[in-house]
Amino acid sequence: MNGIKCLGSQIIAELYYCDRNLLDDLDYIRNIMLNAAKKANVTVIGSKFHKFSPQGVSGVVVIAESHISIHTWPEYCYAAVDIFTCGNRSMPKLALRYIAKALKAGKVRFKEVKRGVLEFVPAYENQILNARLP
Repeated sequence: MNGIKCLGSQIIAELYYCDRNLLDDLDYIRNIMLNAAKKANVTVIGSKFHKFSPQGVSGVVVIAESHISIHTWPEYCYAAVDIFTCGNRSMPKLALRYIAKALKAGKVRFKEVKRGVLEFVPAYENQILNARLP
């Protein structure tokens, strides 16, 4: 999809073989996610994180360009990460690289999806598109 104009990019990532102690540390997760936003060159609006009992952390960093989120499963040494950015100045792959390194991920799988491909969804067709949705 190189060269196609779009509104944004979404990276859906799976991080395997992460450090289980780091995955269960609320403050650590919050800090790496906020630092990942800096690495991505985006504007942080706010954030919310939650520590589960007996284990796991979920959180989201709301950015002017969309969001960066994480859900961890320390018992499986696994984290799911979603990085959705709009505009052309953000660098979501740098954020993913930072998060993976900070969690000491042994394996990373990710998929990048171009969102709002303008070739297929011109602005004037929004009402028609919405009318066809189930």
